[in-house]
Amino acid sequence: MNNVPLGYLRTFLTLMVVAHHAVLAYHPYAPPRPKSLGESMIWGAFPVVDTARWPGIELFVGFNDTFFMSLMFLISGVFSWSSLERKGGGVFFAERARKLGAAFTFSAAVLAPLAYYPAYLSLEPQTTSFVRQWLALDAWPPGPAWFLWVLLALAGVAALVHPRLRGLYLRLGRLGERPAIFFAALVGLAALAYLPMAAAFTPFHWASFGPFFVQTSRIFLYAVYFFAGIALGAHGLERGLLSRDNTLARRWPLWVFVALFAFAASLVAFVVGVLPTLAKGGPGPVAGAVSSFAFVLSCAASSFLCLALFVRFARTPGRVMDSLSANAFGIYLVHYACVSWLQLALLATPLSGAAKGTLVFIGAVLLSWGLTAAARRVAVPALATIRVLPVRP
Repeated sequence: MNNVPLGYLRTFLTLMVVAHHAVLAYHPYAPPRPKSLGESMIWGAFPVVDTARWPGIELFVGFNDTFFMSLMFLISGVFSWSSLERKGGGVFFAERARKLGAAFTFSAAVLAPLAYYPAYLSLEPQTTSFVRQWLALDAWPPGPAWFLWVLLALAGVAALVHPRLRGLYLRLGRLGERPAIFFAALVGLAALAYLPMAAAFTPFHWASFGPFFVQTSRIFLYAVYFFAGIALGAHGLERGLLSRDNTLARRWPLWVFVALFAFAASLVAFVVGVLPTLAKGGPGPVAGAVSSFAFVLSCAASSFLCLALFVRFARTPGRVMDSLSANAFGIYLVHYACVSWLQLALLATPLSGAAKGTLVFIGAVLLSWGLTAAARRVAVPALATIRVLPVRP
């Protein structure tokens, strides 16, 4: 079944990921460049740091960070239901392991070093070779491909528990007929999943083993969104929360207000309760819990806003969006290398951070879109056969 709203929402989130990475080099609080790759792994998030800055872009980056990966996991879950039902858990996981495993291996082995090589070139002076510094690292950063292995792990859990949880999915999916109830349930479960992890590890800690990276505090948060997506898929791609006639879609202006209010609350909670304490060991338990709950609330509200807007308005297929949607996974896979090389090329250009960030975003979208489309035409297996969030499940 071709589901235009969710397919286009997936595409929109992919473009948000590209934009997020495109502007990080011009973030007002971007860290200084290290002297070597081994000195600090901060370059894993900021491969290139420019002296030109974009004042105010931290709000865009912060807003993205609250929800867009969680919503990606939710949409993945929505599309997983039909495959689990039709193929069974064993076949479902085997197919996901083949596709996502190949994509993750290719990304970690080839695309990640290519994307991070500009980080090495921006270092001054370059005392040892890139290969030597890279191989001496304690971990192997895969870039945005971390999403693939986490999604594969969740798919494995879903395949294992599907026969036991099938009835629960159907019951939970029906809660989508009442968006406020589903929203409250999602916030509650997400809070239970996120707050203890954020308190134990801090919201900023990343765990890693070889190329397997994940933001520690969000492991179970992503699981909640993935399985919530399966429940929505169980109820139907055009029913309940995903129906154009549901109150979620019809009352989308309300969700604009809720999302903005929740993000503002999370911003205030972080700036007032967390930011001043970072240099002193972090916030106290109360301030940390308030900030973490505000984050969870903003994540759910922004996700509901996006679902409301796309379910309500994304109905007519268009050639440009159809092409972007067909190539969305490839864009996600290769855009990071395009972004970092474009940022490196613009380092010495006398432009503002806003101009550079805009140019990098446009250039990265066009380059990654073109590369993916070309690769699909010549049937490169790493790009042509892989669908993480297929429009046709």
